[in-house]
Amino acid sequence: MRVPGRFFLENLIERRGLLLQMVRRDFEQRYVGSAAGWLWGLIHPLVLLGCWIFVFDICLDVQLPRGEVTDNYAVFLMCGFLPWLLFQETVQRASASLVEHANLITKTIFPAEMIPMAIFLSAFLGHLMTLALVVAATALLVGKVSPMLLLLPVHMLVLALLAVGVAWFVSSLHVYLRDTAQVVIVALTLWFWLTPIFISEAFYPHQVRFLLRFNPMAYLVRAYRERLLSARLPSLEELAVPSLLALAAFLLGGLTFRHLKRGFADVL
Repeated sequence: MRVPGRFFLENLIERRGLLLQMVRRDFEQRYVGSAAGWLWGLIHPLVLLGCWIFVFDICLDVQLPRGEVTDNYAVFLMCGFLPWLLFQETVQRASASLVEHANLITKTIFPAEMIPMAIFLSAFLGHLMTLALVVAATALLVGKVSPMLLLLPVHMLVLALLAVGVAWFVSSLHVYLRDTAQVVIVALTLWFWLTPIFISEAFYPHQVRFLLRFNPMAYLVRAYRERLLSARLPSLEELAVPSLLALAAFLLGGLTFRHLKRGFADVL
């Protein structure tokens, strides 16, 4: 039996044309009929950043604990929010994606595993636009851009493995258990608050801080902040732990998808 990694690469190479077509269609459909088109992908985070600056820096004057990568809370928040937005959008949209594309899966010989992958890549295009905006905002508000930004693709690859693996798992499960999409929303809400995005890691009680060690998104949020806001190189632990957790999620998601895929046509 082929392992999910090889399964993933073979499908990506053999059907890359189909995958790119699906990504393009998904990306365009999000802005179909809109006068501004893909510019909304920049307008939304720009407005969000402006609101955060007004609320947290001007109104509340939120102070971060000493030792953080920056003392600008709005920039701290935006850098940490970047990987979470990509992960959340991928998993949440993918959860019901197979049911939404039931006609393709049941009436044609269609590689269903491509659907969650296309959703991730479509969301990744928006992620890159938002990243460019955050880098520009960081240069403006903090006054510098870290050269460690060049290492960010390493963390993006880890994030891709995690997001696609979880997306495969929840999307295949939703075909059989239609409450899965609702459970995903609840689970993502809990996961969000167990990830140090709005709250600095220093504010987490010692009794629950062990949860951060097993949360791959906590490592990725920290990695994005440090690559964007500091010149510090990542340690071996900061690279190895989230990579292993993401790889485990990718393998589990791939195996689950391949096993449950056999009955998709009958259930859908």
